[in-house]
Amino acid sequence: MGVLRSTQSLEAEVEEMRAALLLHGAGFGARRPGGAAAKRAARADEAAGAEARTVCVTGGTSFVGFAVVDRLLRHGYNVRLALETQEDLDKLREMEMFGENGRDGVWTVMANVMDPVSLHEAFDGCVGVFHTSSLVDPGGISGYTKHMARLEAKAAELVVEACVRTESVRKCVFTSSLLACVWRQNYARDRRFPTTIDENCWSDESLCRDSKLWFSLGKTMAEKAAWRAARGTDLKLVTICPALVTGPGFRRRNPTPSIAYLKGAHAMLAEGLLATANVERVAEAHVRVYEEMNGTAGGRYICYDHVVRRAEEFAELQRQLGLRAPAGRAPAAPDERAARFELCNRKLTALMSARRRCTYDAYFPVSYE
Repeated sequence: MGVLRSTQSLEAEVEEMRAALLLHGAGFGARRPGGAAAKRAARADEAAGAEARTVCVTGGTSFVGFAVVDRLLRHGYNVRLALETQEDLDKLREMEMFGENGRDGVWTVMANVMDPVSLHEAFDGCVGVFHTSSLVDPGGISGYTKHMARLEAKAAELVVEACVRTESVRKCVFTSSLLACVWRQNYARDRRFPTTIDENCWSDESLCRDSKLWFSLGKTMAEKAAWRAARGTDLKLVTICPALVTGPGFRRRNPTPSIAYLKGAHAMLAEGLLATANVERVAEAHVRVYEEMNGTAGGRYICYDHVVRRAEEFAELQRQLGLRAPAGRAPAAPDERAARFELCNRKLTALMSARRRCTYDAYFPVSYE
């Protein structure tokens, strides 16, 4: 589902995406995959040459998805863009990167995340899938409603099930959110040391419902649905849980998910749980984890590069997104001496910083409840 935009906003977004493509030498060529025989040419058992580096990306025109596509191209992958709406296709056409001026390695296919048949057709012939798309509701004030949470969980289930049914697909990288980890209510308030929030932690769905944290609920339900769909199959699944994604142009290109993410931000700030992640780091994390899945990488990966600790930083985030700070006292910043929580991204940091891997990543088994 797309977000309703003004003509001026859409034109500005197109210009920004065109500039980014030209900067990195990227272009989009549109062509449909070949026939049935060609679609089956990239089976994992014959993983060699170009076929072994063909992947599909859902949500490739989104803020995160676009960065992931660009990073994959830099790493030499062939990328199939699964577009959901005509608006997405029109956006790419307006960038004038088709035809002779387009870069080889990218083509488009229409696929609806709620339609298993179209997903199977989009994934067929790819060895990996990057599910970066998420659902937004232009009618919701924050861009996300309770209904969207249910839809996102269903879409996640259908996407992973399509990966399982598609013979060529062996790996899936699923974009979740740090919000699927941080909302917890069962913790000791008199602990001497802060509680660590890592890949073993899941947000409490009841707390999210009671607090009307629909975006957090949707991300939690969707990730759990993905793990359930992959359980007991041959599909290798990993999930990336990024913090609030920022970077050049995030105010214009990612306003709806950002505003939805910040619902409940005052509480996260007070507890030391409000963090940001640069979109380039998030994209690199997706590709690096994908490449390590042939070895020992697995499970969940929390991704952030900065923890917001001062009220002034939070106010600047609100200002950049055009949000009005509530009247009255400024939000309380966390008291580090009495912080009850501490974010941990050591698992991802170790994977991304290793030059030569002679050890293995700590693998955290995923629990579903």
